[in-house]
Amino acid sequence: MIETLLTTRDLPGSALAQLLETRDASLAQRLKDCARKRCLEVKGPQVLIRALIEWSNVCRNDCLYCGIRRSRTDVPRYSLSPDQIFECCDKAWRDGVQTFVLQGGENPAAALGLVPVVREIHKRWPQAAITLSLGELPFETYAALKEAGANRYLLRHETANPKHYVSIHPEGMRLETRLACIRELKRLGYETGMGMMVGSPGQTTEDLVQDLRLMQEMGPHMIGMGPFIPQDNTPLESYPAGSAETTLRLIAILRLMFPEANIPATTALATLLPGGKLSGIQAGANVIMNVYTPQAERKKYDLYKGKSDV
Repeated sequence: MIETLLTTRDLPGSALAQLLETRDASLAQRLKDCARKRCLEVKGPQVLIRALIEWSNVCRNDCLYCGIRRSRTDVPRYSLSPDQIFECCDKAWRDGVQTFVLQGGENPAAALGLVPVVREIHKRWPQAAITLSLGELPFETYAALKEAGANRYLLRHETANPKHYVSIHPEGMRLETRLACIRELKRLGYETGMGMMVGSPGQTTEDLVQDLRLMQEMGPHMIGMGPFIPQDNTPLESYPAGSAETTLRLIAILRLMFPEANIPATTALATLLPGGKLSGIQAGANVIMNVYTPQAERKKYDLYKGKSDV
C-alpha cells in the first residue's frame, strides 16, 4: 500500500482511511520513514526556516475555534507598526532567514494598508520571499499585494466538507468563498498554500480523505496543517484536542502525494506534542516556522491554549 502511494501518488479512499486509522504501529512508522526518505530525495536535507511575524490579532471573523475571534473581549488587540515589522524582518535576515511570513487576523482594510509595507520590505530585502496569511480579502487587494512584491499566500481551507465547515465557522462564512479566493491567488501567480485543521469537532476520517482529494484537485505549492487545540472562552473550548499522530500520518501521506510541496512542521503540532517540530520533519515535513513577533505581543496572538512561541 505504501509502495503504491509512493509510485502513483494516490490510493483509493479506503486505503487512505486505513493508513490514517491503523493501529499497526509498524505500518505507521514505515509510512513516515518512506515520506522522510522521499523528502530527502526531492527536497534535499536542508530544513527551510521561515520567519513568522504575527503582525496583528485584529479579526473581523468569529470562528468558533479561534483564540482571536472577534467576540473575545478578553483579548488585548494590537497591530504592529511598519517600523516594528521592518525590525522583525531585519532580525530574521541577520539570522540568515530569507522568507518572511506576515500572518494576521482577517481585516481587509488593514491588509490593504500593508501594501506599502510589503513594497518597502521588497525594496529593502529584494532577495527575500514574502509570504502572506491574511485570510479572505477582496481580489483587488490580493493583486495589489502581489504587485508590491508578495510571492506566496497561505489560506488554509480548514475542511473540505461544506457542512463541517459551516459547523465551525460563523454564519456567513462558506467553503466555496474560501476556495474561490485560493483559485484567484493561484491565477495571480502566488505560490499558494492550503491545509486543514486536524481533529476539529465533528471531523471524520472520511472528511480528511475529502481534504486530500480537494488538494489533489487544487494542486497547492504549500500545505500547512496542524491539530485542533481548544482555546478558553471560545465555543469549542470543551472539546478534546486533535491527534498529533493523525497529523503526522497526514504529513507523510501528503509528502508522498505532493513530493515537491513545502510542508511545515507547525507550531500547533509543537504545542500539542513535545518535540513536535522534529517529529514533523521525520514524517516528511521540510519547513519550520520560527516566531519573530516582538515578545511584548506574542501572548496576544493566542490562537489556542498553550501556544508555543518558538
